[in-house]
Amino acid sequence: MATGAGAGARGRPFDSGRICLDLVATGPGSHGGHEQLDRPARLADWLVSSGLVPRGTPLTVVDETWPARFRGLRAAVDRLMTAELAGRTADGALAGLNALAAVPPPGLRAVREGGVLVRVLSDGPDCERLLAAVARDAVELLTDPVARGALRRCEGEACGRLYLDGSRGRRRRWCSSEVCGNRERVARHRRRARGGEEAPDPPREIDA
Repeated sequence: MATGAGAGARGRPFDSGRICLDLVATGPGSHGGHEQLDRPARLADWLVSSGLVPRGTPLTVVDETWPARFRGLRAAVDRLMTAELAGRTADGALAGLNALAAVPPPGLRAVREGGVLVRVLSDGPDCERLLAAVARDAVELLTDPVARGALRRCEGEACGRLYLDGSRGRRRRWCSSEVCGNRERVARHRRRARGGEEAPDPPREIDA
């Protein structure tokens, strides 16, 4: 299922490279972010912005039970990716992820709207099937050596987001050079200035 960039816990557009990592970014984290999936309407917004559900899909079926189920999957993915980066196992989270991934994902079909083919769900939105789509994406990431080898955690002091490093040489350090990277460069510049060193304007970095 094709996906697009969602938004992280701080409300900024964020594309981690995988929808399962975009889901992890919706959590509050430990540095003052806010919970993005605290109620049905906000989950519905994320389902669309992430590309998990095509735009225009009626989401009136999203009720109070949906956010808790997506937060549960988010916690499992976060534990698994964190364990992977640390060279550990998280078998309890893996069992839960595998159970969700065993369910068939949403069906898709192409329909014409104004002479253009657009993507729609074959049936109405179903929580279990949408969870399955995200869980399968996490399974594919964890079992793909290339993708798994590109898994990174942002080095920004107030971040810690997970993303896939697609840069040349795999030397990307930030989820966003424009946000976290620039914040770190500014902090470094100020530290030099306080130390009495010459502090040139911090250079910009390019992730890719």
